[in-house]
Amino acid sequence: MNVLFGLMLFGGILSAMLMGDAEAALDAMLAGCGEAVTLSLSLAGGYMLWMGLMNVAKEAGLIEGLSRLVKKPLAKLFPGAEGAVAPITLNLAANFFGMGSAATPFGLAAMKELQLAAQKRGLPPGTASDAMCMFLALNASAIELLPTGVLTMRAAAGSEDVYCVVVPTFLASILSFLSAVLLCRLLCGAFPETGRRRRKRKAASA
Repeated sequence: MNVLFGLMLFGGILSAMLMGDAEAALDAMLAGCGEAVTLSLSLAGGYMLWMGLMNVAKEAGLIEGLSRLVKKPLAKLFPGAEGAVAPITLNLAANFFGMGSAATPFGLAAMKELQLAAQKRGLPPGTASDAMCMFLALNASAIELLPTGVLTMRAAAGSEDVYCVVVPTFLASILSFLSAVLLCRLLCGAFPETGRRRRKRKAASA
């Protein structure tokens, strides 16, 4: 991405110089920097508010309560990886309340547990197991009750109805979550781990 943005910046400056309007390009860059600072300061207050409310929910035990509620259903999606169920539930619960930063450590811990479980089943290190693919899909399509980032951006942009996206986002996240589970189930059934191991053994013996 750094290379891409660097090329775009260089191309814009070069084209402005060739057209004899380099001052306009410089003015646009300075104006963009000022707008970026203003937007960042506007977002800071909103993020502090939502993160504070989410931390209150965490201290009140709401996240742990949701984790206990979904722990048993999630255990069926990750058989043989009991040690990963707890961090997975905490990761999804944090995402549910819009605490993406708090969900990251739980996601890393879950991936470590899933990798250990995969190695115990004979998968080589660095190979993504079905359970790891399932967790990655669920993490990317997690059900979200409060899209705090979107709400903060809409408030900073001066939206007249900041919260009109809450219900559509919640419903869309449910559909994406269910779709992720279904697709992972279908693809894992079509390409089972045992089949991959057999093909690797044949390739190694050949």
